[in-house]
Amino acid sequence: MKILSSALLVIVALSIAGCATTTSNNNQFSAAATESRIEPTEQEIASLFDRWNQSLQSGDPQKVVANYAEQSILLPTFSNKPRLTPEEKVDYFRHFLETQPSGEINMRQIQIGSDMAVDTGLYTFYFAKTGDQVRARYSFTYRRYGKQWLIVSHHSSAMPEK
Repeated sequence: MKILSSALLVIVALSIAGCATTTSNNNQFSAAATESRIEPTEQEIASLFDRWNQSLQSGDPQKVVANYAEQSILLPTFSNKPRLTPEEKVDYFRHFLETQPSGEINMRQIQIGSDMAVDTGLYTFYFAKTGDQVRARYSFTYRRYGKQWLIVSHHSSAMPEK
């Protein structure tokens, strides 16, 4: 009888310990999930354009394309062809970067969610090689992958009116 009581006591103790561990792990998971869902600031999202613009100025199309998610779309300023694959984006930027572009935001509106953000507005491209300027409309849609924000959709089109 003592063996049965001792065994029952051990089972109850292990069950209670297991519940405490499960609760503790659930609390840690909830805290981690909440932490990863903290909404970014407007400044953080605005800095993503700066990161992209700096990669343009590197002259390396691979560095520019590193800003885009694997499954993303680029609707570029100077091409009618949507660019879906990394290779298609590299091809576009290889030619675009020959003009030594840099961009400047003229006006923007940023909308933020926990894992998605949209930066939409007007920008001007300056081309060092030719001295040309092009005003355009843009939209960057970003998605957070872990701690990294990547472009999932980028649309840019020259302004229709001079």
